[in-house]
Amino acid sequence: MNTTLDLSGLAAGFDDASFGSQTVFRHCLDALSHPGKVITVEPSVLLSAPAGMHRPAAAILLALLDQDTRLWLSPALRGGNAGAFLRFHTGCTIVDAPESADFVLAASGADLPPLAHFGAGSESYPDRSATLVVQCTALTAGSGWSLSGPGIQDRAWLSAEGIGDTFASQWAENRAGFPCGVDVFFASADALAALPRTTRLEG
Repeated sequence: MNTTLDLSGLAAGFDDASFGSQTVFRHCLDALSHPGKVITVEPSVLLSAPAGMHRPAAAILLALLDQDTRLWLSPALRGGNAGAFLRFHTGCTIVDAPESADFVLAASGADLPPLAHFGAGSESYPDRSATLVVQCTALTAGSGWSLSGPGIQDRAWLSAEGIGDTFASQWAENRAGFPCGVDVFFASADALAALPRTTRLEG
């Protein structure tokens, strides 16, 4: 992969780095603690993102990446400024192999390889698994997949439009490997939601 950092047309990061990162980090914790909850990311947190990236996806990665993290970009994002934007603002390393990534950004469900291709950690180090940020066309609570598990009282429902028909079966396999497995953030144009590996998904 070309490692030259192209700064032409590079979007700004958080206007207020401390406020922005803390706000989005709290959003991420809230989403992971309450699977299926859809959390709006206000435009004031991050005004813009590179072409092909939703603002919430960019905000999640700006808050979570640093110079010690390895990021894999799905094919649709490799030719634009997404990599340069994230490398410049976070110091992360872009990697070619999905299995070596700590974080993943997929432009869409169609651009996402099977979940089994990503690092799931090990019995001794389950925390060494990949965190995926997958963009979708819309996020809606109260419909779609039926969710249960830690952080959910009885049931929750989440619709992530554009993720694809095979995600539910792949997620069942991912969850079966607990404590290993990937965690997923979904990002629409204005919101985020999360599925930690402990969540059971049906439908």
